[in-house]
Amino acid sequence: MRPTDVKRLNRQWRRSTEGRLALIVESVTQPYNLGSILRTCATLGVDRLWLAGNSADPLDPKVGKTALGTAAKVDHVRAGSTAEALSAARADGYRVVALELATGAVPLHVAPLEGDVCLAVGAEDHGCSPALLAGADALTYIPQIGRVGSLNVAVATAIALAEARRREWASSGGETDAPIGK
Repeated sequence: MRPTDVKRLNRQWRRSTEGRLALIVESVTQPYNLGSILRTCATLGVDRLWLAGNSADPLDPKVGKTALGTAAKVDHVRAGSTAEALSAARADGYRVVALELATGAVPLHVAPLEGDVCLAVGAEDHGCSPALLAGADALTYIPQIGRVGSLNVAVATAIALAEARRREWASSGGETDAPIGK
């Protein structure tokens, strides 16, 4: 595809996107993970990203190596605490859905991702904090049938954000199979 075709295709998808999507990133310390998350956020039109806990700095050159300049395209704010990030997301009109294999969590394909939703993800090694889990409006997890019990936080974030957008596009009643190159 030519670059103009790609721009036209992306514009077509933007027109069929109305829901707002946000993200809370809590204590994601690995710069390459945060860079990948930022790039995914820019790709899927995340409106705001709150950084909580000891998350890596978006200005770290290692973040930039993976983000490829997309940190400048995503509105990101450093929250003083997880409670502040949750409060800010709610004040902006988002429902907060934490991504974690925890008691009470529902599979991603049935999670409440409609409307304005703020997904929340936690640290690479121990996931979302108890404060984040307790403060979320809903909990969801990604079903896994393989022999490994977890995904990389950046990959899990990408899957969840893509599912939120996919669900919106599938329910929009509009053209969900935008042709390539037209």
